[in-house]
Amino acid sequence: MGKANFTEDFKRDAVVQITERGYPVAEVAARLGISKYSLYEWRKRYGKPAAVARDDDQAAEVRRLKRELQRVTEERDILKKAAAYFAKDAK
Repeated sequence: MGKANFTEDFKRDAVVQITERGYPVAEVAARLGISKYSLYEWRKRYGKPAAVARDDDQAAEVRRLKRELQRVTEERDILKKAAAYFAKDAK
């Protein structure tokens, strides 16, 4: 019996099932037809530590909020200019 070669994507997807979706290792291993040992090894190699994943989530949220702040600031500046223009016309 030879050693099965799985693609990197297959391994990462298997790890995602246990790390992000919360499925038990034994269930994922049985469903995919791999050993639990292999899945644990893949998790060591491809799984992000919880702290790193949390930091990535926080960094993504900070980037999103900065983009939103920039958009809202630009909208405010446009409205200020429009208000000044219409106030000048009203006199």
